[in-house]
Amino acid sequence: MTTRVPTRPPRVLMFSHRNIYEIEVWRSSLREFEDIVCDIDAVDLVAPPPGRWYRQRRRIALRVGRDSDIILNPGLPRIALQRDYDLFFAICEKTSELLHLAAVEGWRDRCRTSICLVSELWAKEMPYFTSCLKMLGKFDHVFSYLSQSVEAIDAAIPGHCSYLAPGVDAALFRPHPRADRSIDVFSLGRRDEQVHQALLRVARNNGMFYVYDSIDGLRAHDLEQHRLLIANMAKRSRYFVAYPAKWDSPHERGNQSEMGARYFEGAAAGTIMIGEPPTTEQFAKTFFWPDAVVRLPRDPRGIEEVMTEMDQQPDRQEKVRKTNVAQALRRHDWVHRWQTVLDRAGLAPLPALVQRRERLADLAAAFEG
Repeated sequence: MTTRVPTRPPRVLMFSHRNIYEIEVWRSSLREFEDIVCDIDAVDLVAPPPGRWYRQRRRIALRVGRDSDIILNPGLPRIALQRDYDLFFAICEKTSELLHLAAVEGWRDRCRTSICLVSELWAKEMPYFTSCLKMLGKFDHVFSYLSQSVEAIDAAIPGHCSYLAPGVDAALFRPHPRADRSIDVFSLGRRDEQVHQALLRVARNNGMFYVYDSIDGLRAHDLEQHRLLIANMAKRSRYFVAYPAKWDSPHERGNQSEMGARYFEGAAAGTIMIGEPPTTEQFAKTFFWPDAVVRLPRDPRGIEEVMTEMDQQPDRQEKVRKTNVAQALRRHDWVHRWQTVLDRAGLAPLPALVQRRERLADLAAAFEG
């Protein structure tokens, strides 16, 4: 257990998966959230490593928990708490990760309020995780990144769930006002293969600098360095490809169309986002300004024309870039998400949070000016 803000007694006990998933790139955004929370609040961070028989015990725990509400520790060392806290906060990406929380003994008794953020609990998958949902029901409140999962979660654990949008380290991704955008198009992670092939043709024929994943690898040497690299490339990109979360995996998401982290990263970096927005009410409320995402045509042959048209309108581009950056700084930094968590827990923000929020507002005003 480590305390990240030693100047005052810790009031938050935060469970982290960083020692179970140490270098998986898809964890970098959630790790970023945890790190910022540790910087702006008084936190005891617990991050147990997997035990010797973790994989085998995890399979058994999931098999037993699929058809019953029996909660088994999937092979993590037990953590005995030595003091009381105002808030127990846990971030779980996959539904199965909820079983990891069984390793923390007595958190309901020693924490006045408990809140869990689940980033990928798809409604379609819920029937397969009986024991995990029982663990989720132990929390006073649950936040879901997936707006269309809220109703299903709330039906399983009534009155507990609400929506929380993803976020971004807006200060890290913020571009210099006169940044040299030397990358023409940046595509990160999942992609539409037809769009990708169309962009490759433009890159071959016209010399466009197109940056994309060229290897099928999901592990980084270091997650913090990986995140810095992504931010530096994004804020030097003119266009940024963004599609709904898991859009190419209907076997996981079912009929849901959800807002993933890419939209927040692309906006914070001041790119022109191209692709497709999710068909959700929450997206329209969050990215409410014109051209937040420029739709690409279904026919890949028209993609180059869309970018060419945008390139011929520098004033339109400048307005989109400034709006994207300013909105990210004012609304979508992790500090704003943590403020929502604190509001739900009935806790006042600490001075470090207020200072970060004010600094971001100043950066937004300076960027607009």
